[in-house]
Amino acid sequence: MAIEAVFINHSLIIHDMAESITTVVGTKEEQYRNLLPQLRSLIEGETDLIANLANITAALKSTFHFFWIGFYLVKDDELVLGPFQGTIACTRIKKGKGVCGAAWQKRSTLVVPDVDAFPGHIACSSLSRSEIVVPLMRNGEVWGVLDVDSDKLDDFDNTDSMFLEQICTYL
Repeated sequence: MAIEAVFINHSLIIHDMAESITTVVGTKEEQYRNLLPQLRSLIEGETDLIANLANITAALKSTFHFFWIGFYLVKDDELVLGPFQGTIACTRIKKGKGVCGAAWQKRSTLVVPDVDAFPGHIACSSLSRSEIVVPLMRNGEVWGVLDVDSDKLDDFDNTDSMFLEQICTYL
């Protein structure tokens, strides 16, 4: 894999030539702002949902090195595992169960600083310490969720909420 690194406007730009995603070394906000137009361009014109979900997880994983990132899709009365990057995951989650099921039920983003303190947390991996889940909405209905886990406590904040919610609108 060929890597190119250059400085532009006092920021280190790292470009993975094989994947054509450019990352910046900077604040979390700077990293998201750099990634957003690339994600939009990556999925623009592609009509296959699974391909788009897979590319989004790969781009987010390579940019932020999250412990686990993936999508769950609503099928009947449960969330079913979709494209993801990371360790083996729970395959099915009921509405209202765990962080993913709670975000689905509440139709709102949930940021959990310590998953062990979340009532009913589903431990797909004991290494997961904090989590953010963003519901995917269409016509007022949840059709899936974006789930991101960290192996660090309190790793997610309003910056993550704002930008991950924006990314989910691209779908």
